[in-house]
Amino acid sequence: MSLINSVQYDKYFHNHFAVAIFTGKIQHFSKQNDFSMKKYSVELIGTFFLVFTAVLTTNDPAIAHLAPFAIGAMYMAMIYAGSHISGAHYNPAVTLAAFIRGKIETADAIVYIFFQIMGAASAAAIGVYLHDCGGGAEIVMHANPDPIGSFLAEFLGTFALAYVFLNVSTTQTTAGNSFHGLAIGFAVTAALYAIHNISGGAINPAVVVGGTIAGMFSGGDIWIYLAGTLGGGAAAATVFSGVYGREE
Repeated sequence: MSLINSVQYDKYFHNHFAVAIFTGKIQHFSKQNDFSMKKYSVELIGTFFLVFTAVLTTNDPAIAHLAPFAIGAMYMAMIYAGSHISGAHYNPAVTLAAFIRGKIETADAIVYIFFQIMGAASAAAIGVYLHDCGGGAEIVMHANPDPIGSFLAEFLGTFALAYVFLNVSTTQTTAGNSFHGLAIGFAVTAALYAIHNISGGAINPAVVVGGTIAGMFSGGDIWIYLAGTLGGGAAAATVFSGVYGREE
């Protein structure tokens, strides 16, 4: 091979090699983006139906006593539907707990919470519309005569949910189990039955936002719920990490 042909071949090879690498990086980036959007979409969908169920069941006097069961059942169903894609948080307090636990990156955590709030807001608007279409009773705003009691109820309820989530969904010893959705769903149901008459039972900042839009919570009381739920999630992660270790 002549020197000229050799140089031309080297240029051809290097150019095509560079193009192949660049194309591969683009394809890899595209696949990563596609998967990320799947995760975010799953979080939006799961949170939507969780809040949708809460709005319609808690404001129907005929079935309000079964609302915690319905909400827990929907949470469980959505966990089984989406846990293999996004981890099935559907709750900013759970996302915060997973972040403190080291199971989700900062950027993902922020986008998760954004999509959860979007799902909750749209569910509240649609839920209220359908409630009115069905001739439902007027939505009664939950009163908080004892803000400290409501804060404590939300803190403990969310702590229980996040603690169970971390145990059944983030440890090596329970990886791939088939009971995680059931455990989390029952934790939600039990917590809501326990605290409903005290705070109204949100145990989820997304539910707080959706409930406020729906007229179930007062905008002036939103700090009680956000502080209680986020504080409960953070405390659960801190206790869990102290007991089990961050890398367990």
